[in-house]
Amino acid sequence: MFKIKKHIVIPVFVPHKGCPYDCIFCNQKTISGQVNEASEADIRNTIEEHIKTAGNAFIEIGFYGGSFTGISKDEQERYLKIGYSYIQEGKVNQLRLSTRPDYINAGILEHLAKYGVKTIELGAQSLDDRVLGCSNRGHDMEAVVRASEMIKEKGFTLGIQTMIGLPEDTAHKALATAKRVIQLGPDLVRIYPTLVIRNTYLQKMYEQGRYTPLTLEEAVAISAQLLELYEENNINVIRIGLQPTESISENGEIIAGPFHPAFRQLVQSRLMRNKLEKYFQENNLKDIRAVVIECNPNEVSNIVGQKRQNIDKLRAEFNIGHIKVIGREGIDLFNCFLM
Repeated sequence: MFKIKKHIVIPVFVPHKGCPYDCIFCNQKTISGQVNEASEADIRNTIEEHIKTAGNAFIEIGFYGGSFTGISKDEQERYLKIGYSYIQEGKVNQLRLSTRPDYINAGILEHLAKYGVKTIELGAQSLDDRVLGCSNRGHDMEAVVRASEMIKEKGFTLGIQTMIGLPEDTAHKALATAKRVIQLGPDLVRIYPTLVIRNTYLQKMYEQGRYTPLTLEEAVAISAQLLELYEENNINVIRIGLQPTESISENGEIIAGPFHPAFRQLVQSRLMRNKLEKYFQENNLKDIRAVVIECNPNEVSNIVGQKRQNIDKLRAEFNIGHIKVIGREGIDLFNCFLM
């Protein structure tokens, strides 16, 4: 049987440097967990610990945190040379990084290519100029468009990171941003619901009553719509929601906002419920005794929903006495039968 090769990204966090702007939502020390600049020995130890357990995986080193291409050329060289040495030794396949869209130009891209960088993720956050301005991003939508075009023209893998629930953002604007992102043709995207993190300007706005974060239900509903759009256009959504850490948790540095440790699973489950509701409506499955839903075994939990929430909502909405979910190999999505 054909087996997909495991893909591992070794994260190396660059302290919050290279960014001249204080975005209202940003506290990279909290988000990344990195406060001080790591020494070369620390970076190598991190990389080698991951390599030890990687087996025959496809391995990337990812430089995250501050806007990588905005830090000094000397500092970029320091990180890139460390990463590239593992490529030369055959221990790592390639490098990736994240940066700001206004810190990309032809010279920067040429420099990155020399050191084995293959994937560049742009922190776009929104493609609505009003939302970008209110978040103090320091760039407009056109900066994202220009950078995306250059990255693709030079043959890099393009990633775009977006946020929902920023000040002045709406569900309509979030969907418009996703549609514009699709037009840019990225290979991958990330979706982050805005959280109010301690020691950010957004915290001040929240405490003064000038900002209301999305509820968890709102964030899940919007993210499910975005996920469906990206999936329909064959764009890989590699993350939905911040990675839970000691700091990024309900008992950590989050003041308010739609945080959930299994946020992506909630979104996937909501998307599946949306599809089932549409199917039930189109096939007039209501006011009946029982329905069997057959699905791929990997989708059972998404169809049932957390605490059987999807099943309970479908039963109530369509007046169905009993819904049974069965996992069967060879089914792409789901099939429904009356009992």
